[in-house]
Amino acid sequence: MNTLSSSSVGENAILVINCGSSSVKFSLIQPETGLALLSGLAECLLTEQAKIKIKLNNEQYKETLPSPFDHQAALTVLVKHLHQFNLVNSISAVGHRVVHGGEKYAEPALISEDVESAIESLAKLAPLHNPANLIGIKACQKAFSDLSQVAIFDTAFHQTMPAKAFLYGLPYELYKEHGVRRYGFHGTSHYFVAKQAAQQLNKPLSQCNLISAHLGNGCSVTAIKNGESVDTSLGMTPVEGLMMGTRSGDVDAGIIFHLVEQLGYSVNDVDQLLNKKSGLLGVSQLSNDCRTLEEAMLNGDTQAELALTVFCYRIAKYIASFSASLTELDGLIFTGGIGENSSWVRAKVVEQLALLNFHLSEEENQKARFGKSGNIAASNSRNCWVIATNEEWVIAEQTHNLLSSTQPIKTEV
Repeated sequence: MNTLSSSSVGENAILVINCGSSSVKFSLIQPETGLALLSGLAECLLTEQAKIKIKLNNEQYKETLPSPFDHQAALTVLVKHLHQFNLVNSISAVGHRVVHGGEKYAEPALISEDVESAIESLAKLAPLHNPANLIGIKACQKAFSDLSQVAIFDTAFHQTMPAKAFLYGLPYELYKEHGVRRYGFHGTSHYFVAKQAAQQLNKPLSQCNLISAHLGNGCSVTAIKNGESVDTSLGMTPVEGLMMGTRSGDVDAGIIFHLVEQLGYSVNDVDQLLNKKSGLLGVSQLSNDCRTLEEAMLNGDTQAELALTVFCYRIAKYIASFSASLTELDGLIFTGGIGENSSWVRAKVVEQLALLNFHLSEEENQKARFGKSGNIAASNSRNCWVIATNEEWVIAEQTHNLLSSTQPIKTEV
């Protein structure tokens, strides 16, 4: 059995939990360095196919989960392996990704009954995510009863947006009474890559003006002014903004009425259409996977090419529009699975941004793939970086910082 000694690991590692409705993604991270000591995924939860995969020292361990195949069962197996790997006493706290913090949370929060109640009340704004995040919190409280638990909110980084950016053109009482406004997501990702770009610029983040494009199955663009989010493409829900893997992004709201009144769609049909059947998948009629579509395009599939062309045009259009939020611009960041790995998508997007003085070095653009970050700009261009995101490190770092400022971080298990 592969083990690590407590002395080599240290005593301040943070267990990072990202809990979905049928999965738990986890990693054990040293907050000062971002080193992942252990990582893994429990998936197909609540079914008899439930399983867990754990990676340690480049070795992978797989195990089926026992009944009732739920989140608690996954964490029980994880705790067992943490003991076997001699890692459990190195864990100082648990940091949880929570999708929606509304206007209440602009910073990490030490989880209490009040915080749990707030996460539950905000489930109306993220019905697919917050309840699952709360399941993970409650399961971890049982599995790690002696450890502090901290919530890190996807929406927190965007709470610096001004009203002109977050308000919709709807009756104001919908915002005041029901919280209908743009919140934005992917905040930990945008924050992380902005910090990395600040290091490249050799400037404090508070002096940096950037546009960040997080491109994956979910996509968003964020304008960052003096280190703070001032606008973002995702809205009250994760369906607004860019065209994505299976989400439509921006559509004429009147289309919804047309689908319901003229074509006989139910509200649930519309929800499924906009979230699960649109985007790259819907336009290509083939796949939501950018790699599959690029390969198909190279083999002459014109529908795949159309989907990718629309996708890239929408990204470029959002990036260009967000220049209205800034008076200076230090550079553009590509991140996320597509942003980090698709040299074709990056080239197609930047090709449409010549007016903002963005031009790519073809050689550097081709090099920046599969975890290789760097500045891919041509010599006559503004900065244009590919930066691998690391949301887990942000969660670990912010959890550690919060607890270090409020209490001794080490609690024995």
